[in-house]
Amino acid sequence: MTELPPVEYAVAVERYLAVSGLAGGSRRVYRIGLDTWAWALAGRTAPTGPGRRRARPPVLPLALLDHPDAAARLGAAVTRRAADTDARTLNRELSTLRAAVAWWRARGWITRDPTTGLRAHPAPAPAAGPLTPDELRALFALRAPLREQTLWHLLHESGAAIETVLALNTDDLDLPARRTRPRPGRPAVQWQAGTARLLPLLVAGRATGPLFLTDRRAPAGTTPADRCPHTGRGRLSYRRAAELFTAHTQRLGTDWTLRRLRAAR
Repeated sequence: MTELPPVEYAVAVERYLAVSGLAGGSRRVYRIGLDTWAWALAGRTAPTGPGRRRARPPVLPLALLDHPDAAARLGAAVTRRAADTDARTLNRELSTLRAAVAWWRARGWITRDPTTGLRAHPAPAPAAGPLTPDELRALFALRAPLREQTLWHLLHESGAAIETVLALNTDDLDLPARRTRPRPGRPAVQWQAGTARLLPLLVAGRATGPLFLTDRRAPAGTTPADRCPHTGRGRLSYRRAAELFTAHTQRLGTDWTLRRLRAAR
């Protein structure tokens, strides 16, 4: 019996992943990447930040991939993604889409390949080495707000991934033990004296909600997990944290990035 082609893009994604042979964790990563292109095909901008994993992509027909303007929509999405996504992630998502499209075409579910004109982005030049002890002293001597100083100290002292640190909530912290509380499936984060001095000041009066907050109230539609119940402010994003770090360190020199700070552990 001939298999009927799926009508919805999301169903086609699930059928592709079901036969991909990928492990569960890899399938989740591939699904998130393929969902990103669904937003592009619908003419909408994909969500970014922590809410991206929980966002429901638009429901659309797989046949949109055969539409004459599908390639243009995907190309515009690549340009937008390149502005706030590292080249490795973007190229992985492009490769995932190409593989899925090839599989769907082989089964006769679509006839065109809208990914033909999409080009991989060059990988960035090798990152500079970790900040030196003198650079660290200069950084921590800056007259920066408490939020920034706490984030910089925590990244430096813990060696944790930036995404992991920005995803922390105030109730994750075990302040006396200088570490986060054990959570299933989440890496532990430990810190030292510099962070231990600053964290109690940062979380004063806040028992729950994101640890690092934006300066303004969260926009409508922000998920409760990314909104502080005490202040109404949102969770600080990677992009904004990087912008602030660059702004504060621009007079100290070039090539100052948050990843160099983490590597200085």
